[in-house]
Amino acid sequence: MDGDGLPRLEVLAISDQPDQRIEAQPERWEHGLADAEQVKEAAEAYVYGYPLVYDLQEVAEFVEGGGSLPIQAPYNTFAYARRLLGPETKFVSPNNDTLYVIAMLDVRQGPVVLHVPDTHDRYYVLQFVDAWSNNFAYIGRRASGTAEAEFLLTDSAYDGPVPDGMTVVRAPTGVFTIVGRIQVDGDADLPAVHALQDQFTLTPLPAGTDGASPAQVAGVPEPDPQVHDDLRWWEQFRVALAAFPPPAADAPFVVLAERLGLTAAQSPYVDPDPPLAELLVAGQQAGQAKIEELAGSGGGDAAGWSSAMHMFDYNLDQLGPGTIDGPEWKITDRPTAYVTRAVAARAGLWGNHGYEANYAFVWTDHDGQPLDGSNRYELRLASPPPVDAFWSLTMYDVPDFYLVANPIDRYSIGDRTPGLHTADDGSVTIFMQSDSPGPDNESNWLPTPERRFRPILRMYQPQKAILDGTYVLPAVRKVD
Repeated sequence: MDGDGLPRLEVLAISDQPDQRIEAQPERWEHGLADAEQVKEAAEAYVYGYPLVYDLQEVAEFVEGGGSLPIQAPYNTFAYARRLLGPETKFVSPNNDTLYVIAMLDVRQGPVVLHVPDTHDRYYVLQFVDAWSNNFAYIGRRASGTAEAEFLLTDSAYDGPVPDGMTVVRAPTGVFTIVGRIQVDGDADLPAVHALQDQFTLTPLPAGTDGASPAQVAGVPEPDPQVHDDLRWWEQFRVALAAFPPPAADAPFVVLAERLGLTAAQSPYVDPDPPLAELLVAGQQAGQAKIEELAGSGGGDAAGWSSAMHMFDYNLDQLGPGTIDGPEWKITDRPTAYVTRAVAARAGLWGNHGYEANYAFVWTDHDGQPLDGSNRYELRLASPPPVDAFWSLTMYDVPDFYLVANPIDRYSIGDRTPGLHTADDGSVTIFMQSDSPGPDNESNWLPTPERRFRPILRMYQPQKAILDGTYVLPAVRKVD
């Protein structure tokens, strides 16, 4: 285990010296079954490309409707979630603290103006995520304050005019996502948040200057429909790689990608050589298995907690407004960053950097046994998490990491939960079990499924004691 509690992720590391490390020559495929080294290399390629393909699938489904989130909007338009997410949402580890304001952007046809309202110190964050799932900018209470403002959103090559008073946010990829979250303090607060949501707007720059209609967006590239299902993922990766090429520092990967047909102008997967098809299928299976293993691994510190403080530190190349461009927030070893990015996409797509919101996971109780809803548990916080915004503990099932239906419709608990009881000594005890802990304790009850589960503690705008590890979470204790 690493010092921050995350699994070591160099298992599938790509060598810095591809000519020595990557030896999968096409003539070797002619002899039948791919050897272990070839499969390992194909698995490395799959792990590298997994976040790109997964992210763009979510982008396309969001725009088209029918995706895992219950909201939808065309490109360059915000969609507003009017209610907190519940168990009907089949999205990995969604939060139950905020109302979402989400948009899929395509600025390759021209810049877009973002307007944000004055939220009067209410916590919000607009997180900018590129096609590779890298967080590249933040706007919000921590990063830019809560006053009304406008920003010009462009691609990295834009050199046109910038209207007075606007801050430019340059996207590493022409297609990207804005994941906005606005703090909600209970059902009574929803009308006020709805009014704020409507004031977050996106307007194509030409429409705001000379009235010209914006060009139609290109969106997510389409794979060749002739490719068979067993190679469809690789075809999605091929067209995505062409549309959103990796940074120059990832050149060693491009060597491997070329060997696997991923840089070909025309799809080599429509009528592939059987050995190549066999290799790619085996590599996908091995790569996905490794992602699942790492995303579902337990471990953690002495109390069983794994911090995601640095799980989203894989963006090494283009950090824009609101980010912290310092070595303490970068996974400097690129192979480790690749695998971390894939695991983060699988277990918590579109998660924030630790300085914006820190996430802590726990899989086991104080005896090291997996958390299971057939048992009853207590989490006693000697003092609440020190944050500048708010904190919450949210319940998810295993292995899907979805919210769990329960009889009181409570999916998270925290400092904004009505009636949350704090003891005279300042401690807060949370009861985690599938049945009621009794009338005296129901105010502090976070219902669990009747099977295995994994809670996440979210700490928004964490203070120094969280960032430097001084604040230590206690073990979850099983009770009779």
